Amino acid sequence: MSDTDSSRDATQVAPVPGLCAKLRPQVSLSRVQAIVGVTAGLLSITGFVYSLVTRPAATPVATTGDIVAIVQDARTARAVPGPTIEILTLKDALVTTLTPRDGRARQSLKEGAYRIRASHPRFGTEVRQIQVMAGQTAEIRLRLTPRGERSPHANGAVGEAGRAIDEGIDAVKRLFR
Repeated sequence: MSDTDSSRDATQVAPVPGLCAKLRPQVSLSRVQAIVGVTAGLLSITGFVYSLVTRPAATPVATTGDIVAIVQDARTARAVPGPTIEILTLKDALVTTLTPRDGRARQSLKEGAYRIRASHPRFGTEVRQIQVMAGQTAEIRLRLTPRGERSPHANGAVGEAGRAIDEGIDAVKRLFR
C-alpha cells in the first residue's frame, strides 16, 4: 500500500449517525401521532378561550314582544270572566286563541301588526288593531258592552257596521257550537 492509500484511510472517519438515526429507534409512529394530536387539541382549546376573552358576549336580539289583554265590562270596568280572545293577522288569519278566566291574558308574539278580538256570549265583540314591538309589553284594555246596548264608541255608520259585523260573527260561532 502506498502513502496516499494510508492517508486516505486515516482521513476517512466512520460516518456519525445523524439525529434522525439516533431518534428513530426511540420514537415510534404512534408516539408522533399522539404528540401531534395533543398539540392540536391544546391549540384548539387555546383558540376557543382567546375568542371568548377578546370578544364580548353578544346579547341576543329580541324579535318578540308581549301583549297583555284585559277584557272589561264597559259599564262597570270589572273584569269579564271567561272571554274568548283571538289574535289575528291583518288579513284575518288566526294566530292564537286565548281563554283567560279572570279577563286578563298574556301572550308573546313576533314583532308586527295584529288584530285582537275579544268576545263573550253575554257581551258584544270588540276588535282592535295592535302593534307588537320587539322586547316591549303592550297592555290593551278591551271594553265589552252587554248585548243590546250600544257601545260608547259606536257612533254613526261606523258603529252600525261594527254591530252588523259582530252579529254576523256571533251567528257563525253559534253554528259551530
